[in-house]
Amino acid sequence: MYVKREIEDTVSAYLRQFKVVLVTGARQVGKTTMLRHTLPDAYGYVALDDLDLLGRVHSDSALFFQDNKPPLLIDEIQYAPDLFMRIKHIVDRSDEKGAIVLTGSQTYRLMQGVSESLAGRIGILEMSSLSLRELVGNLKHTPYVPAPAEADNRKELLSDFDLWAHIHRGSMPELIDETIEWQAYYSSYVRTYIERDVRELVNIRNEHAFFDFMVACASRTGQLLNMSDIANTVNVEVATVRDWLSVLEASGIVHILRPFWANTSKRLAKTPKLFFMDTGLACYLTAWNTPETLKRGAMAGHMFETFAVSEVLKSFINAGQDTRQVSFYRDGRKREIDLVIQDGHVLHPVEIKMATNPDKSAIANFNALEGVADYEVGFGSVICQAPSPYHITPQVQAISVFDI
Repeated sequence: MYVKREIEDTVSAYLRQFKVVLVTGARQVGKTTMLRHTLPDAYGYVALDDLDLLGRVHSDSALFFQDNKPPLLIDEIQYAPDLFMRIKHIVDRSDEKGAIVLTGSQTYRLMQGVSESLAGRIGILEMSSLSLRELVGNLKHTPYVPAPAEADNRKELLSDFDLWAHIHRGSMPELIDETIEWQAYYSSYVRTYIERDVRELVNIRNEHAFFDFMVACASRTGQLLNMSDIANTVNVEVATVRDWLSVLEASGIVHILRPFWANTSKRLAKTPKLFFMDTGLACYLTAWNTPETLKRGAMAGHMFETFAVSEVLKSFINAGQDTRQVSFYRDGRKREIDLVIQDGHVLHPVEIKMATNPDKSAIANFNALEGVADYEVGFGSVICQAPSPYHITPQVQAISVFDI
């Protein structure tokens, strides 16, 4: 079953604007399926994970394009970075937009070839796993920015949708099929990721150490990033943790959420937060094997926050917007705000709570944003498990994750 993806409209807009479009993202988030569903029938298709084809590409890239003429979708372009210069020559001879579409799941080295050969010619989009909007068919095509939400007729949907089962199972498209066993899926996913992607990107002498590193990161999702602590846990150098984190981030596995920083005299934290983009993978790595144990367990709050943050980030990613507009706040007085969403010179505070009926105590730190030079404070929200939205104050509303 194909689920309509919110990024489809953004892809179509990029095809009208750029000669080349590159869609990146973690493995198995549905990049190729979405593109083959969205692109016109005239597009040819080649996959560079075919070793025979890849060998012919490396031996004669000019001959490859004689056999495969634009418009063309090339899957897993990271396996043939030499094609970037050939693509440049092809698109420079034509004014046609959207002639070549590429996918890639390794942006760690991919972007070097893009910036060297296709600068000014290529539009780059990141794609994530399924969002809650997509699963329930509530496509908005805009990034989430807090605004008053109206109560609607979703009570039946909310009662039928097991949110914690979804948080635990994860958002990978393949897992929509309930016959696919959760443990086996993620075991294979991690093994393939380490063996195919990580081995090619960094020199890993001990795959078990990298797996332990992923577990250590998953156990810290939703928390301030402490690389020394992770290094001590895994028994590797801090520099190694830094390199491995950059691989996870470039692969779309994690998102490093930066703290809000403005030209201000206030002492603001500079340490970022670590979030997994797929809670199912985080649950697998941390051995929360059922939704029930997860919901009652010590990581429930961090996992709920991870899910909510990933949903906000997906709304920006799918709309082709800069995720750097999403940050968090922490100052020298240890006042924290889970998310700060920047819309121009307006800062929207967002708190994330597992509760179903948060009150004013949940937004006690929102006033920390007042007085930040050159910014004003906009409408805020508390993302929670409330069945219907309600106002906590005239300028702050409690909303469900379904309202993101």
